[in-house]
Amino acid sequence: MSVQNVLNLIKEKNIEWVDFRFIGLSGRVQHISLPAVEVDAETFVNGVAFDGSSIPGFRGIEQSDMVMMPDTESAFVDPFTAHPTLVIMCNIFTPEGERYDRDPRSIAHKAEEYLKSAGVGTDAYFAPESEFFIFDDVRFESGMNKSYFEVDSEEAAWNTGRKEEGGNLGFKIPVKGGYVPVAPTDTQQDIRSEMCRLLMEAGLRIERHHHEVATAGQGEINFRFDTLTKTADNLLKYKYIVQNTARQYGKVATFMPKPLFGDNGSGMHVHMSIFNEGNPLFYEKGAYANLSELALNYIGGILYHAPALIAITNPSTNSFKRLVPGYEAPVNLVFSKGNRSAAVRIPVAAVTPKGCRIEFRTPDSTSNPYLAFAAMLMAGLDGIKKKIDPRALGYGPYDKNIYELSDAEKAEIRSVPGSLDEALDALEADHEFLLEGGVFTKDFIDNYVAFKRDEAKAVSIRVHPYEYNLYFDL
Repeated sequence: MSVQNVLNLIKEKNIEWVDFRFIGLSGRVQHISLPAVEVDAETFVNGVAFDGSSIPGFRGIEQSDMVMMPDTESAFVDPFTAHPTLVIMCNIFTPEGERYDRDPRSIAHKAEEYLKSAGVGTDAYFAPESEFFIFDDVRFESGMNKSYFEVDSEEAAWNTGRKEEGGNLGFKIPVKGGYVPVAPTDTQQDIRSEMCRLLMEAGLRIERHHHEVATAGQGEINFRFDTLTKTADNLLKYKYIVQNTARQYGKVATFMPKPLFGDNGSGMHVHMSIFNEGNPLFYEKGAYANLSELALNYIGGILYHAPALIAITNPSTNSFKRLVPGYEAPVNLVFSKGNRSAAVRIPVAAVTPKGCRIEFRTPDSTSNPYLAFAAMLMAGLDGIKKKIDPRALGYGPYDKNIYELSDAEKAEIRSVPGSLDEALDALEADHEFLLEGGVFTKDFIDNYVAFKRDEAKAVSIRVHPYEYNLYFDL
């Protein structure tokens, strides 16, 4: 979309405000709104100024002036504002006009540029399956003398005996019993359909939606794949619309990986493929799962660098509450066709040559999508560059239930890091593949690790309620 087309859209839709957005290091979206009458062609040349020092992990106070440069291709009309508002994602530049190397969206662009310069292909396609919970109530507090969280849902297994509903109507979802039931067990068909309607109006191509496995309102909406940066833009749009639609229904949506103990968490399975001028590069008919050697090398790069990669694709302490065996969590660093217990799965049902892809199942939605997708691409490209063969390194294929292997067999399989600190240790030890082509910088990695270490420490130094169960009477 050209600048003139955006200006025409502002007039056509009677837009009153233009909301310029960017993403911080944590993955949270920030915004500044300008009156539409003040937005003209010069706005797209000069950008919008903001204070970078007020964004955690972004910029020191001595270098706080920064500029948002709008990307017209990302424009969409906000479906929630009372005053007609046009949303535009931005890239971050310094006042000197240089692309800011800590800007996640710029890193995503550089990863796409590196793909082309490496001579592997022209386009990397991504399709995330981002799961979420819809709760009716959420409360939490962490203080000197108390620490707790409490969530509730009309669907939850723990509410089979609740009287406060004014007559309990039953049809609660059992633990691990929520995969695709019809109403009245699935109470959230209409809210998910409304989310999909708004997503389609905002430009996403929706493929399907359904209830997910966990009790208490877990759902999933799948949207069509696109190139790296555009998919990251779409994922932010997806989360924004899911969360605000839930709020309009008097509910709350969260993409937190493990909000409940004892049931499945929410992942973000990421499908990936590479094309060259419209030709799929991951397909080879008759090979294992119809995968080309290039695709296998890409898998090799993902699995070889996975411990470091997970510091970016699963960047919260809560991520590692999900990454435990027994809840369909892909904790095993192996690949397989159709096997959901493997970190990398190759979908084989109803797959065409152009649909041939790999699925990295470990990530979750606490990740910053621009960083996560860029890091996955860089790991895969390193595998292609070095011809890393996952079969030679013992990464599979494993086409049986890994959880049912003997202890001796399991001992041969690498697992994901057990904590955010372990993942950050791995990233510190293994990040050269991210620096290729100047996509990530050493400054970015060092700053990112320090930023996430602070989060891990903030959790580790606080008293956990379960410690009272374990130790209070000793």
